[in-house]
Amino acid sequence: MNTKSIIQVGIALIFLAIAAFIYPGVTYTSREQLVDFGPVQAIAEIYKILPLSPLMGGLLLVGGIVLVVVGVKKSS
Repeated sequence: MNTKSIIQVGIALIFLAIAAFIYPGVTYTSREQLVDFGPVQAIAEIYKILPLSPLMGGLLLVGGIVLVVVGVKKSS
């Protein structure tokens, strides 16, 4: 891996960390079939949130900073 790609991966991790701090979680919808009795069907839409841990955001931020620093030091 060359130094330019190490720096780019580090910057991408920093942006992901910022997104993890801004958004409390990822919301998604699942559909569940409640009743299927002949022509009668009942479907419920369930909204769920996948929480993003602040610990994960912190680890991404630290990892991104380390990669940027390592990439800059290798290029010097």
